Amino acid sequence: MNHYQARLEKIGDWMAEEGISLVMFEDTEGRRDASIRWLTGHPGDALLFLAVEPAAEPRNGDASTVSVSPVCKSLLMPWDIILAKAYSRADFIIPYNEFDRMPRKAIRGAVEKLKIPFGSKIEIPPVTPYPVFLDYVGELSDFDIICRDRSAASHALDMRTIKDAEELALIRKAADVTNAIIGLLEKNVRSGKIKTEADAALFIELESRKRGCEGTSFETLAAGHDRSFGIHAFPSWTSAPFAGEGLSILDFGLRLGGYCSDVTLTFVRDPDTQQQKMVNLVEKAAKLATEMAVNGNETRALAAAVDALFSKSKKRMPHGLGHGLGLDVHEYPFIRNRSDYNWKLEPGMVFTLEPGLYDPVHGGCRLENDILMTETGREILTEARIIWL
Repeated sequence: MNHYQARLEKIGDWMAEEGISLVMFEDTEGRRDASIRWLTGHPGDALLFLAVEPAAEPRNGDASTVSVSPVCKSLLMPWDIILAKAYSRADFIIPYNEFDRMPRKAIRGAVEKLKIPFGSKIEIPPVTPYPVFLDYVGELSDFDIICRDRSAASHALDMRTIKDAEELALIRKAADVTNAIIGLLEKNVRSGKIKTEADAALFIELESRKRGCEGTSFETLAAGHDRSFGIHAFPSWTSAPFAGEGLSILDFGLRLGGYCSDVTLTFVRDPDTQQQKMVNLVEKAAKLATEMAVNGNETRALAAAVDALFSKSKKRMPHGLGHGLGLDVHEYPFIRNRSDYNWKLEPGMVFTLEPGLYDPVHGGCRLENDILMTETGREILTEARIIWL
């Protein structure tokens, strides 16, 4: 069984428990969902329909005819049919163009192709706008159309929190390439080859693609000493000097085989007293958070500990401590000091830890690395660091 089929079977089990015959996933402009890639391998811009067929009934007492799981059939409707046939695995692949690229026509086509019985429950994505929901209801008046938060889409996100072996292999490769580029960045900044924010950002883009990446996992944030006060610099990078006197932040990630890395380096040159204190605090916070990354610990506890550490020095971190990594650069689990974020760390989780402090006068400092939880404990995948010049 391939890993896509194994994931589909788990979704099929959930559908059977919920009494749902057909679910729709949508990855289109404005409503992105990487779960379609997770379930089929298709890079993007498609609708995916999953249908559950009832498990086989015993015949004449022959228990061998009973299915362990209900049969889950997949129908992919890509915008680019050539791309889909090259990259995707699905039971059926039909061009979205055959339905005029209209969702209500597409879902009708899926119902007919997958032979969904009248009166069945059909679930559409929870992000569906209300007017579009009404279109589906009008198109499929003989079916029970469901649109809710606790959906197949959210169940898939929950499942994606724990990475399987295939996913971890790609994440490790992305981290390895990231580490190689970190080393080159430090070398080229020290030698003077990288002088500006643009130099750093474009260097990352080129070197990542040379090494087989799809590119960066988000737009690189390169902020020299005059712009590092922002959590996320705006614009993300300019032609301004980089790694000059004070604090410069470089936040980047790579995407390899669909899977993301995410790191942040701070370059420090001739810091003043306040900048030195900020850097020392961030390094201390990173060490504390990393040591607390133990199986069974609540993610909120890590964030609360870092908040308390900064508070003792009358400092406050204006963002969360970290977030999950996978096909999306921000996914479960989130490492934040919020009562509704109550994940516990367990093997297979991959996430960032990224304490940071920012000041409108003295600039900012952030240190971010990617962590994998294994059966034996944490594994630090990336080698981001404070770079003293």
